[in-house]
Amino acid sequence: MRERDQLTQSLGKLGDFQNRLDDALALLELAETEGEDALVLEAEETIALLQKEARRLQIESLLSGEADANDCFLEVHAGAGGTEAQDWALMLQRMYMRWAEAHKYKLEWIEESAGEEAGIKSCTVRVKGHQAFGWLKTECGVHRLVRISPYDSNARRHTSFASIGVYPVVDDAIEIDIEEKDLRIDTYRSSGAGGQHVNTTDSAVRITHLPTGIAVQCQNERSQHKNKAQAMSMLRSRLYERELQAREEAAQASNAQKSEIGWGHQIRSYVLHPYQMVKDLRTGVERGNSAAVLDGDIDVFLEAALAARVGQERT
Repeated sequence: MRERDQLTQSLGKLGDFQNRLDDALALLELAETEGEDALVLEAEETIALLQKEARRLQIESLLSGEADANDCFLEVHAGAGGTEAQDWALMLQRMYMRWAEAHKYKLEWIEESAGEEAGIKSCTVRVKGHQAFGWLKTECGVHRLVRISPYDSNARRHTSFASIGVYPVVDDAIEIDIEEKDLRIDTYRSSGAGGQHVNTTDSAVRITHLPTGIAVQCQNERSQHKNKAQAMSMLRSRLYERELQAREEAAQASNAQKSEIGWGHQIRSYVLHPYQMVKDLRTGVERGNSAAVLDGDIDVFLEAALAARVGQERT
């Protein structure tokens, strides 16, 4: 049923695209007959939008990986730098949330750790929708911000870092074996809002996979049982993503996009001072409207990174 729904959705997109293209071409023919410049401009604007959509549909057709069609967990972690880095992490969280909302993805908050003065230390959000993982999987890495700090009374320029992790939600079609003896399960009180019950009981759960050191946590549910189930789902996703990375590195050891997330592996720089520029360091794609990018307009970076990855996988 899910596969049928996805195919129906894809065919619907293609049908709508064809209808809009036919309408634009008919409008051009009418403009030539009537000699109306306004109609020509309207048709040209429509065709320009269709060209952009065509590029996106082309990339969507290439998202055929084992888990590309699945939902995903998106994690944001502030780097060193205290309030500056935590505020930057919150800005990135908002950027991805605005992107997801613009593309009709649903969001489910899993965990969030607030900063001491502003921003967040970390957060985990589940992005629900067709090909959520496929579109966001290239965003893993370190993102760098350069700006005049609003928290510096001397108005000095600061550089802040935050890292992004994206992991596919593993469904029943993918088997991940986890032994109970390999897990350490800790409970603690939720630090977020949620009412008296959440804040006075040990409902939050943290699970550590001892062989790999991978740790996940969930605190969005009032029930410890539900939080544990969600955390186990996240752990299965992290272990699956680890396996995907191992396969890819084995097949192509020189693949720079799958290098370890660290301060020496920035994938994108966001410069707000002394000039406005967002640049992807992997593909060389640049945009001067940094405000639009931070407001969720990141499709140009996603498309370029995915196209580059597909090209590498084919060579």
